[in-house]
Amino acid sequence: MFIAIEGIDGAGKSTQARLLVRWLDQQGRSAVLCRDPGSTDLGEEVRKLLLASRHQIGAKAQMLLYMAARAQMVDELIAPTLYKRKAIVVCDRYVLSNVVYQGYGCGLDPEVIWQVGQVATGGVMPQLTIVLDLEVHTAQQRLQGPRDRIETLGQDFFQRLVEGYRQEAQRHSHNIVLVPADRSVEEIHQEICQLVQSRLLHPRKEDS
Repeated sequence: MFIAIEGIDGAGKSTQARLLVRWLDQQGRSAVLCRDPGSTDLGEEVRKLLLASRHQIGAKAQMLLYMAARAQMVDELIAPTLYKRKAIVVCDRYVLSNVVYQGYGCGLDPEVIWQVGQVATGGVMPQLTIVLDLEVHTAQQRLQGPRDRIETLGQDFFQRLVEGYRQEAQRHSHNIVLVPADRSVEEIHQEICQLVQSRLLHPRKEDS
C-alpha cells in the first residue's frame, strides 16, 4: 500500500508521517518513510535547489524539477519497496503537492500537472492521500525557525493552497481524504491510523 501525507506548510504532515510509520511497525507491518523531494541523492540536491536557492525559479521549472526528483525516487525507492519487498510506503508529499502549489498557488493548469505526474511516476500513485486540513493563520503560527523560500510566500498564496487541497479532495474523494488538523497531534494520529487500518482490512478494488 502506498500512502501520501499532504498539507500546507505548518500543518504537521512530517510529524504525522513519522508517527504513522512507527505505528505500522508496531502493528507488525513493514513500512518505509520517504519525503518528496528527497530520499535519494538526486532528490536531496533538487530539494536544496528548490527550497534554499535565492535564484528565481518559475512555476513550470519548479514543477518539472519536483517531477524529476520524484521520478528518481519512484525508480530507486518507492517501486522496489511496493513491488519487490511488498512493504508499505508512507510519503511526506507527492504529486498532489505540485498540483496545489504550482497549480492553484502559481497558476499552472492542475490537470496538466496530474498528466505530467503520471508520466514522471510511471503511474505509481498513492492508494490513499491524507490531507491535513488547517487554516492559514494557524499553520503560520506553528512554523518555527528559519523559513525556506516557499514558507516566506504571502498569506494569499497559502489561502489558495488550502482551497486547492479542498477542491482536489472533492474531485478525488475515492482516495484523497481531508483530516482536520486543528487538534492535538495524538488526536490527528488516531484518526489517520483508523483510516489506514480501514483500508488495510478492507482494501478497495482500485487499491489492489
